[in-house]
Amino acid sequence: MQRKLTREVQIGTVRIGGSHPVAIQSMTNTATADAAATAEQIARLAAAGCDIVRVAVPDMESARALSEIKKRISIPLVADIHFDWRLALAAVEAGVDKIRLNPGNIGSAARVRAVADACAERGIPIRIGVNGGSLEKELLEKYGGVTPAAMCESAEGHIRLLQDCGFDNICVSMKSSDVGMTIAANLAFSEKYDYPLHIGVTETGSPRIGMLKSAAGAGSLLALGVGDTIRVSLTDDPVAEIAAARDILRAADRCETGINLVSCPTCARTRFALIDTVRALEERLAPMKCRLTVAVMGCEVNGPGEAREADIGVAGAGRGEAVIFRRGEILRRIREADIIPEILREIEKITQEA
Repeated sequence: MQRKLTREVQIGTVRIGGSHPVAIQSMTNTATADAAATAEQIARLAAAGCDIVRVAVPDMESARALSEIKKRISIPLVADIHFDWRLALAAVEAGVDKIRLNPGNIGSAARVRAVADACAERGIPIRIGVNGGSLEKELLEKYGGVTPAAMCESAEGHIRLLQDCGFDNICVSMKSSDVGMTIAANLAFSEKYDYPLHIGVTETGSPRIGMLKSAAGAGSLLALGVGDTIRVSLTDDPVAEIAAARDILRAADRCETGINLVSCPTCARTRFALIDTVRALEERLAPMKCRLTVAVMGCEVNGPGEAREADIGVAGAGRGEAVIFRRGEILRRIREADIIPEILREIEKITQEA
């Protein structure tokens, strides 16, 4: 599915929308007022591959810490604001790269204009975040509950408030804890608007079930060509969200870098210790940035024929032996003990040829 081209939005050093790679986001869970602890967590997120980070700004003490946090980090900083327009102005003054704020929740038109003008002056975009769990009462009454149409109308109302101030540097998120609702709302919004979409399923729970819900929701949208930046919400260390997001991007063929590892599910025909080999190989391949597909197949049936699109692969061929192949063509027969070294050697050859 061809990716939908949205308008570009600049967030510090990162651009989303257009043909830019889908950016990975996360959110800190330290006390934002503790600048040192927050910056340390952001450093770990950045090292794991986070492109953009968001911090909650619940009070002025947290807002005052933003400038110090900004000095200590290397990736764009987003301030998450709810209800208090003064916190948004303080975050802008502190030099954040984006504001997450719903203008309909901060009071009068004058307050909305003050925030919009401050962001416009510094080139700071605003993300409007619609959440199925906090829709306006009048929309819930109009639609009889949370629906994709209600979520879209909520986003439209917030967008209109900013547009009335001459502000259009906007990105949008449409999230629900319900996977189907999240998919439907994003698709409906994407049909009508070209604002870049921040996608994800919210409040997904534990790492296991949260990853499954996120893969079903965000992964489906990505596979349909929708989504410009992603956050996987897990009840876990935020660093775990980065690997999860990268895995979803890779599965949906929206990852610009990294190796796609393909392997068969094993059966009685398997000729070598496939499960152990794949686990060990996955660990070795995880840090690699080159964009390749590696296939590990247990027998001749699931060998070069089924994995002919792989750049490099192996297939079982006799007890404790395998053949290594490159783009469907068999190169040579190898011992089981040599499978991982041989794959790594062929990957190195391909990257040197590129």
